[in-house]
Amino acid sequence: MPQKIFGYIRVSTKEQNETRQITALQEQGVEQKNTFVDWQSGKDFERPAYKRMLRKLKEGDLLVVKSIDRLGRNYEEIIAQWKFLTKEKRVDIRVLDMPLLDTSKSKDLLGTLISDLVLQLLSFVAENERENIHKRQAEGIAAAKAKGMKFGRPEKKLPKRFAEIVKKWERKEITAYEASTEFGISTSTFYRKVKQIQK
Repeated sequence: MPQKIFGYIRVSTKEQNETRQITALQEQGVEQKNTFVDWQSGKDFERPAYKRMLRKLKEGDLLVVKSIDRLGRNYEEIIAQWKFLTKEKRVDIRVLDMPLLDTSKSKDLLGTLISDLVLQLLSFVAENERENIHKRQAEGIAAAKAKGMKFGRPEKKLPKRFAEIVKKWERKEITAYEASTEFGISTSTFYRKVKQIQK
């Protein structure tokens, strides 16, 4: 059977644009019907389009990706997928941003060794960058909290007549449920607000 060329694209969020990756794959002869796109994180390979593509890939086919981090961001899983594709499914892989990662060109032992070494290095770099991003985000959030910045939805102001209703509730003229219904809030929110004004 003639070799089929498949392309895989991963876009981290819907705000990102996949056009650059599509153009790069088209220049490699990847047809639209053989292009698979996932709009999600690369932390694992539980992605619908990727799984559909795996079912279509046959021995001797070529898989083209723009860069190694489009394939994934988890070091161990990228290595495992690379081995699965090249050794078990016997598919060739071409990473456009890294010409050394092209199993269709270097079939000899040295070519395979170089490809595997480069893959391991790049996968490590991709995962290391992902961990650094999370670390920087955590540090940024901690610094913002230290400066008094609030996260999440802003706290709603207490409704007018709240103190008056609370006094009625304290005198047992109304129940907590009736008090919370008066303001369109849950009973637990009512209790929390009462504690706030008591403080």
